[in-house]
Amino acid sequence: MKTLNLEAKVRDLSSSAKLLRRENMIPVQYYGAGKKNMSLAVDYQSFRKVFRESGENTVIDLNIGEDKSLKVLVQDVQYNPITDEFIHIDFISVDMNKEVEAKVPLKFTGEAPAVKNLGGIVTTQRDEIEVRCLPGDLVKEIEVDISDLVDFNAAIFVKDISFPEALTVLTDPEMMIINVVPPKVEVEEEPTAAEGEEGEEGAEGEEGEAPKEGEAPAEGGEAPKEGGGEAKPEGGEKKE
Repeated sequence: MKTLNLEAKVRDLSSSAKLLRRENMIPVQYYGAGKKNMSLAVDYQSFRKVFRESGENTVIDLNIGEDKSLKVLVQDVQYNPITDEFIHIDFISVDMNKEVEAKVPLKFTGEAPAVKNLGGIVTTQRDEIEVRCLPGDLVKEIEVDISDLVDFNAAIFVKDISFPEALTVLTDPEMMIINVVPPKVEVEEEPTAAEGEEGEEGAEGEEGEAPKEGEAPAEGGEAPKEGGGEAKPEGGEKKE
């Protein structure tokens, strides 16, 4: 088992986390069953280098001073939502003689013939597997070769993946991991009605409507009467 080392120091709680980050240090919380919680700090660049190699599934020797070393796993990493920089880390203590449960990421390799030759689209149903093993047997990731996806009926299930013997797989073996679906077919839109047709229908709909106040009546209609009498022109005389 490869050993990764990371130097840490006991954090001075009189200094704020903000000030600590300005000094290129990351606030750390250490805890575990039967262990005393500790507030620590690690160098930003040192942690980034180790975390790139270890991920969350490799045991790290966390060295505090010259005479104290802790076996830990990365339990949680918090990021700045704007810069994506590390802002806080949780380390959990592990007993190398007791099994742990962890989620191991899947790394897809190769090229699916159904994509290359048929234009299909890869659909990932699951990107991690839950396992149980001793801390020293954990792996950073598990590779899955997708070159067996030759057509749209092909898929890879948990039971199709080769796992190290030391791992006990807890995820359902019948669960689908990845498959390829046919490309989407674009449906052509039907042409809209020709310009002008709508206007003609609108004109027909207006036939027979009553004239608005002040408008001349339609041909053959009578002039509106006011108060029951005939409408007379100005001057009181009715013109023929």
